[in-house]
Amino acid sequence: MKHHERALAVAGFALAFAAPAWAQELKVGVASEATSIDPHFHNVGPNNGLRRHIFQSLVTTDATQKPVPELAASWRAVDDKTWEFKLRPNVKFSNGTPFTGKDVIYTFCRIPTVENSPSPFTVYTRGFDAIESPDPLTVIFKTANPNPLLPINVSSLGILSADAYGGGNVKWTANGCENLGTPPKSADFNDPAKAVGTGPYKLENYTRGTHVILERNEDYWGDKPHWKKVTWRPMSSQGPRVAALLAGDVDVIENPPIQDFDRIKGAGFQIVQGISNRIIYLHMDQYNDPSWKTPGVKGTDKNPFLDKRVREAVSKAVNRQAIVDRIMGGVAVPAGELLPVPLFGTSPDMKPVAYDPDGAKKLLAEAGYPNGFEVTLGTPNDRYINDDKIAQAVAQMLTRVGIKTNVDAMTASTFFSRRNKYEFSLYLAGWGADSGEMINPLVALVATMDPKTGMGHTNRGRYSNPELDALIKEAQTTVDDAKREAILRKASKLAMSDTPLIPLHFEVTPWALKKGLTYKPRIDQYTIATEIRPES
Repeated sequence: MKHHERALAVAGFALAFAAPAWAQELKVGVASEATSIDPHFHNVGPNNGLRRHIFQSLVTTDATQKPVPELAASWRAVDDKTWEFKLRPNVKFSNGTPFTGKDVIYTFCRIPTVENSPSPFTVYTRGFDAIESPDPLTVIFKTANPNPLLPINVSSLGILSADAYGGGNVKWTANGCENLGTPPKSADFNDPAKAVGTGPYKLENYTRGTHVILERNEDYWGDKPHWKKVTWRPMSSQGPRVAALLAGDVDVIENPPIQDFDRIKGAGFQIVQGISNRIIYLHMDQYNDPSWKTPGVKGTDKNPFLDKRVREAVSKAVNRQAIVDRIMGGVAVPAGELLPVPLFGTSPDMKPVAYDPDGAKKLLAEAGYPNGFEVTLGTPNDRYINDDKIAQAVAQMLTRVGIKTNVDAMTASTFFSRRNKYEFSLYLAGWGADSGEMINPLVALVATMDPKTGMGHTNRGRYSNPELDALIKEAQTTVDDAKREAILRKASKLAMSDTPLIPLHFEVTPWALKKGLTYKPRIDQYTIATEIRPES
C-alpha cells in the first residue's frame, strides 16, 4: 500500500475541536525553548512543534505520526516521478492574502537561503526536476528519481506567503529560483508582522528567554482553536517548572520529573505519557582524515573511535536498563536501533546491546588500549529528559571499563553550536523522526555527510559506509512500501552491526496538566495547544 493510498482526502479536516466554557488563555511551561520563530531555521523538536501553530504544511501528522491533509486537500502519485497535490480552497494567510500554489513554490525556493542553520531543511527540497503550479490550487512535483516519501517530507515544511516577502512572481527552475526577491532573514520572523502563516494562531510577542505569546487567528480557515491566547514559557529547570504548575502560574508543563509524579498527582494535577520516536544516543567522532586530531581525547595520539572494537566496547560498557530504571524511573525503553517498534522499518528482533563490562575491557585490549584512554563527553543539560544525569551515568560506566570520562554539560543552544563545530569526540544527543519511518534517522544520523544532497546532515560523527549509503538511497527511491520496509530493515541492521553511534533508549514523554484538561500524548513529543482542551 502506498502513502497516497493511506492518506485520502479528509473533507473538513480540523485541527481543533469544540470545547465547553473555560478560561481563554492557556499557559504552557516548556522544557526547551525554540531557537527561532523562523519555520525553516532549525529542524529540531521545540521549533517544529511551535511552528505548527503559525506556519502550516501541505500535509501534517496526527498523534501517531500518520499523514493527514492540512493545506493540501489530497495528493496522488501520477507516476513514480510525479506527485500532484490539490490544495485546500478558501485558505488565507494571517495578512489576508489567499494561499495558492505560488506560496508552495516560494517556500521551496526560500529554504535553501536560510543562513547558519544548525540542522537544515534542505534535505527535503533537493532532487526536483520541476515544481509547477498550473492553477492556483494545484502543485505538481516532478522528481529526478522516485520519491515515495514526498508527502511525509513536506509535512516538515511550514508554508510561507510569497506576497508577504516580495516573491509573488516566483518561479522554480532546475537552475535556481527566479523572482524570489529578498528572502527574509531568520531574525525577521521575531516581528509579528513578518511571521505570516495560515495557522490557527498568530505571533503576538516573542521575547527570547521569557515567552512566546500567540493570539488566535480569528480568520483561520479551519475550526477556531478554543484558546484565545497561548503563552509558552521556557523553563529548562525541572524544579521551577513543577513549582509553576503547582502554583497555578502555568496550566501544562512538559517533562515533569519522574520523582515528582506522586506529588503532582497528590496536588490534584494529572500526568499523561506515551512512548516517543526520540532516540537518545551517543555519537563518536569517526572522521578519517590524517590532518584531523580528534578533540577531548587523552592518553593516545590516535582517534580510538575509528576502531570498531572501541565503539563496540563503549556500547557494551553502557547498562541501558540501569539508566532506564535508576535515571529515568522506568519511563523510557532501552533501544536496539534508531526507532521503536512498530514504526515503519523497525525490526522486533533488534534488541539492545547487552551490558557486558568484561567484554568491553577485552575489546579495548584487543584494540590496543589495555589501559584505556581519557575522553570528554559533551551533553546538553536542558534539552532531553534527564540528559545531564544520563551523561553522568554513562561517564561512570565508561570509566569502570578503563575509559576515563569527563562530562562537559551546557545549555542546548551552546551544545548544538559547539557540536556543529565538531568540538566533541563523544557526545550525547537525541533525534526525533518526523516521518515516523526508519529512513529519517538513517539519513540524518548515519548516512555519509554530503551538503550537496543533504545526506548525513546531523551525522556530526562523520561516520561513512558506502554499503549503507547505497541501501539508504535505494530505500529513498523505492515506492512500494513492503519492498522499502525490507530495505530499511536491512539498512538498520547493517548500521547497528557497525556501531556508528550507540542507541541508549527511547524517551517516554510525560506531560502534567491542570485538572479538567485533556491531552493525547504524541509520539513526536510536540505540545500542540489546539489538542489541549477542557474535558467534555
